[in-house]
Amino acid sequence: MSDTPAGTRTSVLHNLFDLSGQVALITGGSRGLGLQIAEALGEFGAHPVLVARKTDELDAAVAHLAAQGIAASAIPADLGRQDAMAPLVERVMAAHGRIDVLVNNAGTTWGAPAQDHTPEQWAKVVDLNLNGVFFLTQAVARAAMLPLKRGRIVNVASVAGLQGHHPSMMGTVAYGTTKGAVVNLTRVLAAEWGPHGIAVNALAPGFFPSKMTRGTLARHEEALVTGTPLGKLGNDNDLKGAALLLASAAGGHITGQILAVDGGAGII
Repeated sequence: MSDTPAGTRTSVLHNLFDLSGQVALITGGSRGLGLQIAEALGEFGAHPVLVARKTDELDAAVAHLAAQGIAASAIPADLGRQDAMAPLVERVMAAHGRIDVLVNNAGTTWGAPAQDHTPEQWAKVVDLNLNGVFFLTQAVARAAMLPLKRGRIVNVASVAGLQGHHPSMMGTVAYGTTKGAVVNLTRVLAAEWGPHGIAVNALAPGFFPSKMTRGTLARHEEALVTGTPLGKLGNDNDLKGAALLLASAAGGHITGQILAVDGGAGII
């Protein structure tokens, strides 16, 4: 039994998860998993800066967070364009002077058999899911993390980056390929930037109800739930704890890791 007073233990844990005064740049933050992560980091004191393409969705997300007592801001940007990165980071730094946490969540997919993917469809997915992740991470590290020798980067990969999809399901070869690349990008950057005080980790969500997964779930939800040991899809809170861990000092000795949040589906 610990000799540490209960109040002290609580204080230590609270401080490990506390993000007060920190700025968290969250891409794809206007809805779905990105907004869920913004709720978690904001609840523990961070100021979320949400990035997405559609201004109306960003405005709605900021209002949603405000209703929960979370002050957030938003910047519209198309992260599939390489020339969007520097201006975005410059705006965040001008407004807040810092970026402590980067959450690379923005992503897209294309459903078609591998033999039917066109160069344009392939490029659209690669530009956002992989190129966008790397070049935004590079810009943030240069401006806000490497100079101060600190920072936390959380990439939202996918279980699709850890395995192939079942042949009965719609082909998403570009999506799975890019998410697999993000998995190893996470490891490479963690190794290179660890000596500079920057931790880089990834979440690998399983199936959560979202705009992106709507079509797949309409056809395969029962089978997916049956094949998941916990017997359910992800919900509106299931990514929060994992994201907070990797974004905070509570995960201070964790880097280069891929944390599957999939109800155990990937183990069977």
